[in-house]
Amino acid sequence: MTGMRIASAILAAGIVATAPAAAVASQQPSGTPASPHPSETVSPLSKQPLPNVKGKTFTSEIVYFPANARAVPHRHGSAFVYAYVLEGTIRSQLAGEPVHTYHQGQYWVEPPGAHHLLTENISQTKPAKLLVIFVSETGAKLKINDHPK
Repeated sequence: MTGMRIASAILAAGIVATAPAAAVASQQPSGTPASPHPSETVSPLSKQPLPNVKGKTFTSEIVYFPANARAVPHRHGSAFVYAYVLEGTIRSQLAGEPVHTYHQGQYWVEPPGAHHLLTENISQTKPAKLLVIFVSETGAKLKINDHPK
């Protein structure tokens, strides 16, 4: 009986451990090749209307990039963006600008409407983390990914 409980627990743990990967794989459109890079994850920190600027909202997030992770090219609509590297090294490029590499303690800003062509963790072994702050139109979507080609 004890052996059966242990086997059931191991099976359940295996199912739970593989569920996120299976869920991500099932979100991949049919016929679209999987990216060789993992993607970033976002953890919201704060979101509040600016009391002295009607129609604007202040939002802050932590963006986590696992080793070798890359974000899909995207825009942040009409938001002003401030990104501060909390951990690791991030390579970034906005349309019309050269590629820049930012290390822990460095930051960049993105003007409203900027096209973010590249955001990636250049390390193959260590994670990277950003604090990202947006000043946006209240209710506006903060990230709009480019459509696959």
